[in-house]
Amino acid sequence: MNQQLSGKTALVTGSTNNIGRAIAEALASAGAHVVISGRDAERGEATAAAIRRAGGRADFVRADLDGSATASRALAEEALAVLGGRLDILVNNAGVYPRHSTASAGDDLFRQIYDVNVSAPFYLVQALAPALVASGDGVVINLGSWVARVGVASSPLYSSSKAAVEALTRAWSAELGPQGVRVNSLSPGVIRPLGSAADADLPSESLMLTSPSGRAGLAEEVGAAAVFLASDAASFVHGTVLDVDGGRLNVFAAA
Repeated sequence: MNQQLSGKTALVTGSTNNIGRAIAEALASAGAHVVISGRDAERGEATAAAIRRAGGRADFVRADLDGSATASRALAEEALAVLGGRLDILVNNAGVYPRHSTASAGDDLFRQIYDVNVSAPFYLVQALAPALVASGDGVVINLGSWVARVGVASSPLYSSSKAAVEALTRAWSAELGPQGVRVNSLSPGVIRPLGSAADADLPSESLMLTSPSGRAGLAEEVGAAAVFLASDAASFVHGTVLDVDGGRLNVFAAA
């Protein structure tokens, strides 16, 4: 266990499974006290317990980030209470990805995607910015997606919501950077579900076969990138989008 983040505190939304869990585990392994959050209490408690068994510090706070200011503020308040009033790292990972087309998307789906993917992190940053500033070295990491910058024929609302997250990243960097808070985004490509076998069938992996990596990514690799952005090693990294996509976006850009 390294100690790059020793003494730091962190909140990771949507961290009961897959990428969010991998990020939480990586931050805890680096020494941070992590609050796990999500809707599934059983998985959340299990994640926190697994981190503690590995020698890390973690607690679970249940949250259903439905896009309302009330839900985000409630999570902010409870997480700060668990962490002793201090927050150094906020990872906005919670999101929804229902497949759809423009023709099939109704009002409810539109609201759901933008509520969870855009409104929830906005209100959470609004609620937690004072604590992040007070920490003296606050970090916000938003989860974007490679499809925010590539035209794909499916899930247009999801793609546009992640483009909005990247825009918020740049705006928050300009706003909060002078107050001592670094804000950046991670943009994963096709990532295997946490714990899946290397030879397990993953239909979307075909998208990665012609990328420089030639494979789908691992959730743990996104976690390692999050530790970098949260650590002092990234102290001069502000307002950027770090692609963790095996070079897939570069191949599209060059095509």
